[in-house]
This record gives sequence, C-alpha cells and structure tokens, in this order.
Amino acid sequence: MLANAHVSELSRDQDDLFAHVVIDGLSRPQKTLPCRYFYDARGSDLFERITELPEYYPTRTEAGLLARHARQMTDSLSDGGVLVEFGSGSSRKTELLLDELPERAAYIAIDVSPDALVHAHARLARRYPNLDIRPIVGDFSELSHLPSAFTGQPKLGFFPGSTIGNLTPAEASRLLQRFKSLLSGDGRLIIGIDLKKDKPTLERAYNDSAGVTADFNLNLLTRINREIEPVFDIDRFAHVARYNDREGRIEMHLVSRCDQSFAVRGHRFTMRTGETIHTENSYKYSIAQFQALARCSGWRPVRVWTDANSLFSVHELA
Repeated sequence: MLANAHVSELSRDQDDLFAHVVIDGLSRPQKTLPCRYFYDARGSDLFERITELPEYYPTRTEAGLLARHARQMTDSLSDGGVLVEFGSGSSRKTELLLDELPERAAYIAIDVSPDALVHAHARLARRYPNLDIRPIVGDFSELSHLPSAFTGQPKLGFFPGSTIGNLTPAEASRLLQRFKSLLSGDGRLIIGIDLKKDKPTLERAYNDSAGVTADFNLNLLTRINREIEPVFDIDRFAHVARYNDREGRIEMHLVSRCDQSFAVRGHRFTMRTGETIHTENSYKYSIAQFQALARCSGWRPVRVWTDANSLFSVHELA
C-alpha cells in the first residue's frame, strides 16, 4: 500500500492549489486548464480506454517497440540498478522493461494519481514479489530529488507515451534538464516520442468515434465540480481536437455551446458561443527535431527505435 505521507500530499493544500490554477487559467484571454488535472480516478480509467481505441495508434505502437527491443533498452542498467518512471499510470508498459531486469534493485513509480499507483503497486507486487517498489504521488515536473536510499546507484529513467509532447519545446527542455539532474550524471533515459505524420491520422486519434476522448476531456470539468465547487453545466460544452500546422501540435479544447457565465470561488467568468478552454497540447516531432531538443537540454542521443510505418519512436539518451 502507499504510505500515508504520500497520500497526504493530495490534501487541502492541493485542493487550494487546484482552485488557484483553475481561476488563473480561466482569467486568461485564451482560457486554459492544465492537462495534469485530467488524471483523477475516472480520468485515469478513461485514458486507459483511449489507449485501446482503434484510432489511437501511439500506445500499441510504442508497446510493440518496447516488446521487441526491451532487452536493448535496458542493457545499459547494471545489476542493482533502479528503474525510475516519470508518470507511471498503470505501469503496464513498465513490465516489458522489468522482465529484462532480473537483478534490479528497485522501481520508483511517480504519478499524480494515487489510485493508479495503488492498483499498479498491488499488481506489480504480485508479479515481482522481490522487487522494491517505491510509489511517489506527485508531479514529476516539480520533483527535486529521488529517495535518498538510492543515492549513488545506477538509474534508468523511463518516460513513455510521448507525454513530453504535452509541453512546449521550452518547457520540454526544462523537464529534460530536471530528469538529467534527478537521474545523476551517468543516468540514462528511455523516452517515447510521437512522430510527425499526416493531419487526418493525427486528428482521428484525438477525436475517436466512440467519444471516449470527449468524455476524458469533459471529465476535467466534472472534477472541478466535485473537488472545488459546482461550477459547470457539462452539457454546455463540447470536445474538439485539431492539428495546428504552424505549431506542430494537436490541441484539445472544450468549446462553449452557448453564451454562458459561471463562478469559481467568487470569481465570475463569461464565455461566448464558440469560445474555448484550451486543455492540452500534444507536440509531434521528427527524429532530428527531438534529438536536437535533447542535445540542447544536456543529453546525448544514443539509440532510437521506430516502427515500420514511422508512427512512433523510442529514444535512448545518455
């Protein structure tokens, strides 16, 4: 089970921070809400469903790459090393790496969702009874250090899912620098990167016919209603995802279906019909673009693995 100290991080202070971030985002000319708040218990479950959709190629393509190349991806981690996953979620992909690390010392799983960590911890403890599993509830982008028990031990970072695409290139560079510091100078990083491709394929992946991604996006408003105060009439919003050619990214928005007003802790907001709340970006890179970003962030590109259709890539950085 997770330590009480970890769970307590999502306390009243975190609720106040959530409200502050919501108010700040809705006060901007382009209203915005941060995508890290997608992942409450229902949001995490909806995302797992998204990964199984026929239109959503990234998860199955990356999983295929991990299954075929896991031994190569982990061969730099010596016996007694530590696997550190940033944004672990269900930790399903992680098993592909753990299976190739029989002498691993520990697995550190970092995620904002305590529910996801609890379920992943229970499953992995059954599968790897001798594995030292250290769940950490928190935002990996704000993490300043790893558990002191593993200071000096070799580390392999794992950041799958092209999650770094949710950040602007400048933000992504800062996060890569943070990972470099957390993993120490000789640590390595295995990171998934979604590749540039045709616009229809990208937009289908984020506008699935079953409407699961729409539910995932709208659930952010449901979470605000539950955790802060009743604010939104969910039926007054619709999901839309579109590719921004100039920025090279998919953008997810919540579109107001009508003129409306609402308040969050005394702060009143209005929205016109068609006005949007920007909830997520997903930047797409060429291999050369991402390797250039990695170099500028203090990393050295080592190896890269891609699928036959060049949909997705997994990079090793040192």
